[in-house]
Amino acid sequence: MAESLLRPYTEMEVTKAFFSMSPLKSPGPDGIPPLFYQKFWHVVKSDVISCVINFLNSRVLPTGFNDMNIVLIPKCKQPQSLSQYRPISLCNVVYKIASKSIANRLKPWLDSIISRAQSAFVPGRLITDNVLVAFETNHFLQTHSKGRKHFMNLKLDISKAYDRVEWSFLRKVMGKLGFPSAFIDLIMLCVSLVSYSFLLSGSQFGSITPQRGLRQGDPLSPYLFLLCIESLCSLFRAAADRGTIPGVAVCRGAPSISHLLFADDTMVFCPATLNTVQAVRLVLDTYKLASGQEINLHKSLRFLVVTPLGTPDKTW
Repeated sequence: MAESLLRPYTEMEVTKAFFSMSPLKSPGPDGIPPLFYQKFWHVVKSDVISCVINFLNSRVLPTGFNDMNIVLIPKCKQPQSLSQYRPISLCNVVYKIASKSIANRLKPWLDSIISRAQSAFVPGRLITDNVLVAFETNHFLQTHSKGRKHFMNLKLDISKAYDRVEWSFLRKVMGKLGFPSAFIDLIMLCVSLVSYSFLLSGSQFGSITPQRGLRQGDPLSPYLFLLCIESLCSLFRAAADRGTIPGVAVCRGAPSISHLLFADDTMVFCPATLNTVQAVRLVLDTYKLASGQEINLHKSLRFLVVTPLGTPDKTW
């Protein structure tokens, strides 16, 4: 893996990354969409490729290279607070070419690194795979409500999933997963040396240097988030191995399903007992302390609780 990730970047890689970009993506602070570069590639090719390759191979970030605008997209019809807006990053085209080149090198390794419980953004997997598994598991719970064992399904949503990622946590996770330090340093340059301006009514305002978080709109962010949340997957897997969160097997001989991930959404299948609920809470608290992320209780759900008759619901 190290040899593949650390070899010098080439003109072919950069060109491939560039032409895989949508031509009409919203422009960043440079004010120029990818369409312009693609239309006049014969003119700007040498300068663009030279700039991108120089950054990727020397790991020296040019001034203004990683500046970006933040656009606030309403999540509802009449937003009343900042939490009801989704911040989207608009990056310079040249930075996005570099970021996409790095992402293209990272993607082939995700299938061997990311747990099979995660189905989003991993090449060769479909998010519908986990949708089908979740459907069949829920169907099993519904049709076996009279059994001796009693189960529940938790749907967990992470609050401000990208925005709360601690950079120190990302670096440690990548180190634990076996990524070479030079590649991690390049990733951290892209993540941490960034300046935000807010785009309001077509004009830029302010300049903010963040201390944590991944940017929605950066081609690297979905894959880096997968690496971070893989630690949550590992905690659930370890709890399942210990027997504290046993999971659900839909038939004799079937593998036990304790958790499924859909990017930042998590479904947990477990026995409806107080001890199991406490074990789930311990996993979530441990992940929160390590990563800075926490569960959004307003968007999380508990459903398909199959409990003994007469058991008070507040127990769960």
